[in-house]
Amino acid sequence: MAEVRPAPTPGPAPAAPGLFASLDPCVHCGFCLQACPTYLATGDESDSPRGRIVLMRALERGEVPPSDPGLQQHLDACLGCRGCEPVCPAGVGYGRGLEAARTILAKERGFRPLARLMLATFRTEAFWRPAFTLWRWLRDLGVTRRLAGSDRLGFGMAMMSSTAPARAIGQAPVVPAATRGRVALFRGCVMDTLFTHVHEATRLTLAVNGYEVVEVPGQGCCGALHDHAGDHASAVTLAEANVRAFLESADFVVVNSAGCGALLKDYGHLLGTAEAAAFAARVKDVSELLAAAGPLPGRPLDLDVVYDAPCHLQHAQRVHDAPLALLRAIPGLRLRLLPDSDKCCGSAGIYSLLEPALSRAVLDSKLAALAAATPRPAYVATGNPGCLMQIGGGLEAAGLPMRAVHPVELLAWSYTAG
Repeated sequence: MAEVRPAPTPGPAPAAPGLFASLDPCVHCGFCLQACPTYLATGDESDSPRGRIVLMRALERGEVPPSDPGLQQHLDACLGCRGCEPVCPAGVGYGRGLEAARTILAKERGFRPLARLMLATFRTEAFWRPAFTLWRWLRDLGVTRRLAGSDRLGFGMAMMSSTAPARAIGQAPVVPAATRGRVALFRGCVMDTLFTHVHEATRLTLAVNGYEVVEVPGQGCCGALHDHAGDHASAVTLAEANVRAFLESADFVVVNSAGCGALLKDYGHLLGTAEAAAFAARVKDVSELLAAAGPLPGRPLDLDVVYDAPCHLQHAQRVHDAPLALLRAIPGLRLRLLPDSDKCCGSAGIYSLLEPALSRAVLDSKLAALAAATPRPAYVATGNPGCLMQIGGGLEAAGLPMRAVHPVELLAWSYTAG
């Protein structure tokens, strides 16, 4: 009589076909290793793009379940900076694969409590606007500066303190008639509460360069934080609202947040509709429009400035020269690139809250480069709110006498100087 064997326990089901197709060109060559901030910080192959692709492939084939602690640990530890993509000779779309993997993980385990709180807050304007308005009041009263420090709570206070304007924008000059078209300003959430001075500088510099700037009601958070975390449904809901709000509003949609701009330009992929693709085609970073306009030179600023490129401007949007053209329009400005300016600062949206130790380890190399810079710069220019807060908070916590500012602020100071 034949032996009766128990049926094997089924393993995890493989992922839906096509989710990880962007990873197909990977040949595991290792060019990505030295471009990965988390690999450089930990030295762990599983914290590199190559190692994470192996994990994502195992997830795709059903060889590793979404509940596997090691899989979750190493995918959670990824900054999502996409610094690996430009150096990849095979053209691997790592970012697309990471989004797919995190969506699967989110469906399997949900979100950690802090991530769930943050994503819920940014999902609804009735939550994020009062919260960030309160933080702005505390900042303006000097509370966050007094509580700033190097521990976890103190660093959060330093980040909030660093959002204050470095200096006021002067009286606007006489601007020419608008000849270059109408632009609609994407205000976002953090930018519209903690960085209103950057919006002011954006409006002024665009007007000086011949653009008519219009305001669009009904817009909100771009959904980037949700998309990066795997909260696909919330990202879609927020994106649909923005596409409706900006429908035929202007020739261009201008954005001064690199992280927002990267997703806004990707709405066609996210939503898969003709309206979303048409919207995405109109999105421009403010530096792109200003570089296209010239930009007009301002008055001299006798300052030493280093530029640090936001990951989602240079890696995701592939915008490299436009911010430098903007800064080079300022006479007297002594501009340099920060060493390893192509590397992530460790902010990555809410990553600095969820992975504070690794986030700070990634930031430390930038702070060391700034501390060693000769001559020491007065300002670090970078075009993303997360980077402004991460670098600005790091400078404040370390006691380094310099500030992080948006490039359009420097140009606005130049236009209004004297």
